[in-house]
This record gives sequence, structure tokens and C-alpha cells, in this order.
Amino acid sequence: VQLQASGGGLVQAGGSLRLSCAASGRTFSSTVMGWFRQAPGKEREFVATITWRGAGTYYVDSVKGRFTISRDNAKNTVYLQMNSLKPEDTAVYYCAADTSPRNRISTGASAYNYWGQGTQVTVSS
Repeated sequence: VQLQASGGGLVQAGGSLRLSCAASGRTFSSTVMGWFRQAPGKEREFVATITWRGAGTYYVDSVKGRFTISRDNAKNTVYLQMNSLKPEDTAVYYCAADTSPRNRISTGASAYNYWGQGTQVTVSS
């Protein structure tokens, strides 16, 4: 599975960005997808996840109500819409794929066996 993340950039606090992650090499519609982030000097943190057909989503508390994860299986792409951005959202954002045969919500990085290259999101105050 190859994952290509894009859409990061520099935005002022209160602004919005939409991240995209294009997948190839596997049946995307049977792959749980997730977003993680890593700020300088900090460990990689779970952000959001979405099940095979999008029926199930889950978010870290700090982004609930501001971020929305979605997917378009026809385009083999998962999205992360980020609104009301805060300086503490600054990080490198990674998309990840869980190719196990279970359609499950997973918040641990170890559940994901393929990772994209990351895209930088910087929120200025």
C-alpha cells in the first residue's frame, strides 16, 4: 500500500485546512484509515480514524467538533477537514492504513501497518 498525503500548509489560528491522503496498491474500501500527528519534541498522536465505508469514525478529544474525517472509496482517498485551527494543532500529519481483515476503530499506531510521508501543518497565533 502506498499512501500520499497532501494539503498541509501555513494558516492563521481560526482558519481551516483540508488534508488528503491518496492510497494505491490495495482494495481501499476494505482498509481502515487513520490520521496521526507529531509535533516537535512530542510523540506521535492519534487524531482520527474511519472504518471501511465511513460508518464509524472516532477522534481524539482535542479535535472533536473541529476536525472531520471522511473518505471517498471511488477515489481511494481519505480526508481530514480541519476547522477552527489552533497553534497547538501545529504538527506533521500522517495518514495510515490498517489492512487487517477486521473493520475496527483503532487509535494505537501499532494497529496501522502502512504510513504516508507526512504533511506539515503550521498554525500561527
